[in-house]
Amino acid sequence: MSNTESKVSFWSNFHGPNMGYIEEQYERYQEDENAVDASLKELFEKHGAPVESERPAAESAGGSAPSAQDISKIAAALKLVEATRRDGHLAADIYAVGGFDRPDTELLEPETYGTSKEELEQLPAEWVWPEANVKLNNAWQAIETLKERYAGTLSFEYEHVHNERERSWLRERIESGSYTVNLSTEERKQLLYRLIEVENFEQFLGKTFVAQKRFSIEGMDAMVPMLDKIVQSAAVDHIQHVMLGMAHRGRLNVLAHVLGKPYEKIFSEFNHSPEKELMPSEGSQGINYGWTGDVKYHFGAKREVKNGDDSHATRVTLSHNPSHLEFVNPVVQGFTRAAQDYREERGNSVIDEDAALGVLIHGDAAFIGEGVVAETLNLSDLEGYRSGGTVHIIANNLVGFTTNRKDGRSTRYASDLAKGFEIPIMHVNADDPEACLSAIALAYEYRQTFHKDVLIDLVGYRRYGHNEIDEPRATQPRLYSEIDEHPTIANVYGENLLNQGVIQDGELDEYKEKATSNLRDIYNSMKEEQTEEPDVQGRPQGVERSLEEFETVVDLDRLKTLNKQMLERPEGFNGFKKLEKILNKRENMLEEGNKVDWATAEALAFASILEEGQPIRVTGQDTERGTFAHRHMVLHDVETGETYCPLHGIEQAKASFDIFNSPLSEAGVLGFEYGYSVHSQETLVVWEAQFGDFANAAQVVFDQFVSSGRAKWNEQSNMVFLLPHGYEGQGPEHSSARLERFLQMSAENNWTVANVTSAAQYFHLLRRQSAISCKEEERPLVLMTPKSLLRNQRVASEAKEFTDSGFHPLVRQPGLTKTKKKDKSKVKTLLLGSGKIMVDIEDRTEQEESSFETIDAVRVEQIYPFPDQKLKEIMKEYPNLKELVWVQEEPQNMGSWYFVEGILYNLLEEGQIYRYVGRPHRASPSVGEPNIHKTEQNRIIKEALQISKGGNSQ
Repeated sequence: MSNTESKVSFWSNFHGPNMGYIEEQYERYQEDENAVDASLKELFEKHGAPVESERPAAESAGGSAPSAQDISKIAAALKLVEATRRDGHLAADIYAVGGFDRPDTELLEPETYGTSKEELEQLPAEWVWPEANVKLNNAWQAIETLKERYAGTLSFEYEHVHNERERSWLRERIESGSYTVNLSTEERKQLLYRLIEVENFEQFLGKTFVAQKRFSIEGMDAMVPMLDKIVQSAAVDHIQHVMLGMAHRGRLNVLAHVLGKPYEKIFSEFNHSPEKELMPSEGSQGINYGWTGDVKYHFGAKREVKNGDDSHATRVTLSHNPSHLEFVNPVVQGFTRAAQDYREERGNSVIDEDAALGVLIHGDAAFIGEGVVAETLNLSDLEGYRSGGTVHIIANNLVGFTTNRKDGRSTRYASDLAKGFEIPIMHVNADDPEACLSAIALAYEYRQTFHKDVLIDLVGYRRYGHNEIDEPRATQPRLYSEIDEHPTIANVYGENLLNQGVIQDGELDEYKEKATSNLRDIYNSMKEEQTEEPDVQGRPQGVERSLEEFETVVDLDRLKTLNKQMLERPEGFNGFKKLEKILNKRENMLEEGNKVDWATAEALAFASILEEGQPIRVTGQDTERGTFAHRHMVLHDVETGETYCPLHGIEQAKASFDIFNSPLSEAGVLGFEYGYSVHSQETLVVWEAQFGDFANAAQVVFDQFVSSGRAKWNEQSNMVFLLPHGYEGQGPEHSSARLERFLQMSAENNWTVANVTSAAQYFHLLRRQSAISCKEEERPLVLMTPKSLLRNQRVASEAKEFTDSGFHPLVRQPGLTKTKKKDKSKVKTLLLGSGKIMVDIEDRTEQEESSFETIDAVRVEQIYPFPDQKLKEIMKEYPNLKELVWVQEEPQNMGSWYFVEGILYNLLEEGQIYRYVGRPHRASPSVGEPNIHKTEQNRIIKEALQISKGGNSQ
């Protein structure tokens, strides 16, 4: 049948005034497709313009032309069909328990649209659902069938997805049922046994380790076969990595059954007795991952899965996750993107979205309540962060700790946040495991087809309190009266299979006994040995070592070549003339008598690292240009708008360079970059805060992951954090990067904290971070970076500082002597400090006529690990030294003072003292009035240099 004939066939049902009505509506549709009812819009999209049949009206269906009343009935039926598709979830059977407070379902009633069952039975089914894949006698049967598809134990929301191709694809899959997983008899038995394994594991833990936290999966058991299904699908499609992230609920079960963590390993982690410790059986893993370890329901794991005899293996990784629930989301997204990027050639890395798949399991209260979820969802379609679509599962147990839904969210569903990101949503009853498998199959197919996020709202319950010790009946009595009477999922499914004849009487009990016997035998076979009281394990040798041995200098000719190549442009590129004039000044910076500024030093460091074959990834808000208009690593053609990165012009580069402006996000972006750096340790990952204090919006990531991830989980990262810091009269918000917080978390060589004052020092620090990549010495770098000092000639460095020596944790302060050589026997005061204040002091000493014979100064460029032995050696150079003076621009309760105070005290010889010069204790990091700032800064410098006592700024 031709396309025209098809249109005629459909529109032949309409004649006379009815056809006139349709034609009138079509004219409105042509002017504005949203001006007509959605049901008519769908008809016009499918059947095109109305084409009237040539046959007489009397020969039409029923022998006569439909009346105006008939067409009204058809329109009403179409509206009901549309409502069933759009709002069928309101009447869906998705609640195993706790289905009270259901929404009104009048939108799904015929009477709402002025029709009835009887009238619908008079209309042909194909008029309202021409695509039906089953034989239907009338419109009523069509609507009832659609209700089965949209309002069963699995329901759908996708009208918020604006892409018509995606909506049509989803509609076809849902209404045809082609996505449905049809299990054989043997597969249904296997599914039942899997559910029994899940249930019995939890029950065994509960009976064996009484009153210990395990965050049971019970009520959400179907999650395990769902994860089994998606891992199997990924293995079939040769996806290299499946990256999982989840909080506590059900984690031990997922570790045991999806990741294959040995039962005996989990049992051993439950025993906390100091007299006896259940030892893992021979050949199993050690108890701790890092040297301090973590609680058992925070640990992750890795496993390789093969598809039958296929030599290809899919690695499944469950990320370690602290108690801050959803903060693992961006970390896993970073893992996934790192696994997808090909970084072995110059230019931008190349993403293969089918190389890795991210799967995130959320809590219902946390998904809607934690802001980091929205931050992470926003990354899903951004060039620098997309990872080809993530499969999200909300483990919806209807309550957040003790908080009811009405107190935890302002939306109908926990999943409603996803609608703003056009993510299709499925709600599925966790008591119907076959529907759950169908949901995950459709989610996976959608992800693979469109490479977009998709979400499953797995609606179950929590059989016990939040952590098995809580008493939930005190706060949710009505809900738990239902749960107490409700059979487990294994029993529900087993009873269904028994009624269908899939299993026989007694078979369910046999399965249960088999699963329990297996656990009992493993537990009884474990050795029970006397052990001494457990202690923190020793740190790896590389963690203990300093980083001084790593070479960071670069030959001058090599630097000149790299610098020249970064000033070249592709043929026909029309750069911004004013900017190009500024950049061209870099050409002679390495020549004798000239100096290299901060931005050029950074570019040279990156270029040399790329030449050595290490990929680099740099992100942050406005990072391409630089917040302070200093970096300019992405140039824009003024005529075409096309961009060019000068670092892509390094001909001998052996690795990729990526730089992206991030969205206005700290927690989400920083978590993503941390995850990227952990998975791809060979990549130098750099995150820059727009201002240093912006980092405090990601404090959880610093606290729970960056600072402690290695000690807890042996999770290595060499990530660099650039935090603009320095007091310049800009007010309290953008002065301090909260240096004191990073120092407070500094221990066990967990990272390096530095506040450097020269371009060369920055160059060598970046190259040192590159050198320690993938080595035991690897650790992050927290760097206080300059703002106004970016263009200060005192920060610029001569070429020899890049070529002759590396990074110096301590640097002699320039400008404190007017003679060629200082008489150190006269020095009584040694000033110590870091950052901008020391440059300000250098400025002031040049203005003064005094020779400052009794004062000398040292800049502490690396604050942690503190170079105390080097400082001790310097102190010995001054035989008459009386005092150490720590000078800082931050208030006394901030900055470095309380970190260094004890260190300085231990360095003092008999008769020596130490003291503090700086701002007094303050609640706010700085004053807001520039003139007051100048007065304070002047007082600090005068007091440090003992020019005069100065005024009291308090």
